[in-house]
Amino acid sequence: MKNNGFRYSKAMGQCFLIDGNIPEKIVRLSGIGGSDRVLEVGPGAGALTLALSRAAERVTAVELDVRLLPALRDALAGTDNVDVIQGDILKLDIRKLAEEKMPGRSRHVCANLPYNITSPAIAALVESRVFGTITVMVQREVAKRICAEPGDPDYGAFSVFARYHTEPEILFYVPPECFYPRPSVHSAVVKMSVRKDALLGPAEEAMFFRVVRAAFGQRRKTLVNALCAAFGGSAAKAGIAEAVRACGFDERARGEELGVDGFIALSSEIGSEIR
Repeated sequence: MKNNGFRYSKAMGQCFLIDGNIPEKIVRLSGIGGSDRVLEVGPGAGALTLALSRAAERVTAVELDVRLLPALRDALAGTDNVDVIQGDILKLDIRKLAEEKMPGRSRHVCANLPYNITSPAIAALVESRVFGTITVMVQREVAKRICAEPGDPDYGAFSVFARYHTEPEILFYVPPECFYPRPSVHSAVVKMSVRKDALLGPAEEAMFFRVVRAAFGQRRKTLVNALCAAFGGSAAKAGIAEAVRACGFDERARGEELGVDGFIALSSEIGSEIR
């Protein structure tokens, strides 16, 4: 990177791994190998890319920063199973990319995600429904939010999203000294095993996430009051309270007490109330 005159961009959330053991550990714990095709987002200087190239059949690396491409080409010299694409993962058609560059059924994601696109990138990758697992390094606080369970302080709408679509787990934590420039936060590697089939149909799923967003939109409010704020124009408070009771929840309950199954039941009841 120094030879290519590269300068780091804080605006792009760039922190690069300098501990050579971490990429190998990520790949090993991700379970990637054999005939797997892997998508990497934000390869940076190529530390994780190289580890992936040694384990997987083929790697497709998407890098936004065009200034990094010369350094990445130098790092990957001698590899013949890595495709580097310059582009923004948030603007690419992920399904089309996977079909063209990653033919076959064994597709996975493994990446040290740029901090500034973590949540939208994970959402886009999950919702594409073309990957078996998504293993990413993120800020420790984000990892806790992804893997939080009902009642946890970190539990929120994104936790429900993650658990609706995947089975998430924190693999290990990574301290700041493993990066350059050194970030002010700790990191964690999360593995999300994507569910093969959606839990709900499209219409029911839309209502499910509408209810989830409403429940966490005003966390200090009870579930009934939070839902009334979102659905008050379509359903009376009495009807919403009845829907909450019908699911076995106290009217004073709050969104952070409900798991995915609870929100599925509640969204079905709410949907019946406002039809």
